[in-house]
Amino acid sequence: MIKRVEYLVIGAGVIGSAITFHLAEAGQEVMAVDQAFPAWGTSGSTAAWVWVHSKTPGSFGRFSELSAELYPSFQTRLGTDIEYRRTGGLVPALTMEQVKKSQKLVKSQRGAGLEVYWLSREETLEKEPALSPQVLGASYSPLDGNVNPFRLLGALLRAAQRNGATFLTYNPVTGITLDRGKVTVQTKAGDIVAKKVVIAAGVYSRQIGRMVGVDIPVGPERGEVLITEPLQPLLRHTLAGMRQTVNGEVLIGYSQEKAGMDRRNTFDTLRETAAFGVQLVPALARATIVRTFAGLRCLPRDDLPILGPIPGVQGMYVAAMHSGYTLAPLIGTLMTELLTEGETSLPITPYLIDRFAESKPR
Repeated sequence: MIKRVEYLVIGAGVIGSAITFHLAEAGQEVMAVDQAFPAWGTSGSTAAWVWVHSKTPGSFGRFSELSAELYPSFQTRLGTDIEYRRTGGLVPALTMEQVKKSQKLVKSQRGAGLEVYWLSREETLEKEPALSPQVLGASYSPLDGNVNPFRLLGALLRAAQRNGATFLTYNPVTGITLDRGKVTVQTKAGDIVAKKVVIAAGVYSRQIGRMVGVDIPVGPERGEVLITEPLQPLLRHTLAGMRQTVNGEVLIGYSQEKAGMDRRNTFDTLRETAAFGVQLVPALARATIVRTFAGLRCLPRDDLPILGPIPGVQGMYVAAMHSGYTLAPLIGTLMTELLTEGETSLPITPYLIDRFAESKPR
C-alpha cells in the first residue's frame, strides 16, 4: 500500500506530536509515524518540567520563555486539563561553589532580560519551607513550572486526530528515497509519499538523518528518576531535580549519564538520587519509593535545538532537541509556519542545522 500525504512527521513524542497537532489545526493534511507509541520513549520517561531560568545562553532562555508563555492558550486549544502549573522554579545552593555559580547565572540571565533572581537563605526558606535549613540560597524564577506528560501527549494525539491528522504507530521507518521534489518514506506498514517530511525522532533522529546522507548531531544522555507514594502537599515550587505532581507523588532525579541507548536503572545512581533528595528535602526520608524509571535525553552537540530545513535535501526538515516539554508549543507553531509559509515569525537562524559543518549532505 502506498499512502500519499502533504506533510509527514517522523516521531510522535511531544515534539513530533506538537508539530502534527499544529499542522492539523491549521487545516493541513498531516500524518505522523512512530516505531512504537507516543509515550514509549523519552517523552514518557521524564519529569516534564517547563523550565526557563537556567537555559543558556540568554537568547535561548528568552526562546524558552516565549514557549512557556504559550502554555495557557495551548492547554485551552487542546481542550483538556494537562495539569500545567506555573509554580516558579528554584535551584537551591548547598555549597559556596554552587552559590557562586548560581549568582553568575542570575547576573547573566538578568542581563538578557529574564526574570531570574538570587534569594538569600531566609528568602529561599520562606518560599520553600520544606527545604533543608542548610541551604545557602537559591536562584529563582517565576517563569518555571511543569506539566503532566501523559495528559499532554494524550491531548495532542486526540486534538490532532479531531483536526484530521493520522498517526501510524508501531510502524518503524526503514528507508527514505528522494525523487523530483517528492520524499518516499519506507515503513513497516508500506510506503508513504509526502511533499515535506519532518524528522522529529528524538534520540533516533541521527539514525533517520543517515537515511538521506545527513548527520544530525544528537546523542542520548540517561537520566534516572525515583517516584514516591502520593504525599500531602510538600513542595510549592519546581526544584532543580525534584517536583511534586498534582496527585502528590514526588519525582526526584536529574542524573546525567553517558550510557548509550541503555534505559535501565542502576542501583548506584538510584542510591545517590535518594541521598540527594533527603539532603535537599529532609522530610523525604520518611517517604516510600513506589517506582523508578530511566529516560534518554536527546542532546544536540551544542545543547541547542536543531530546527528547520535540511540544506541540500529538498522536502526534508528537522526538529531535534532537549527540553521538549518546555519548547513544544513554540516549536509546533514555528515549524507549522515554516512548512506552510516558508518563514517563521521568530528568527530560528541560531538553531539551523547548517551551523554544524559535518551535517552537510553527502
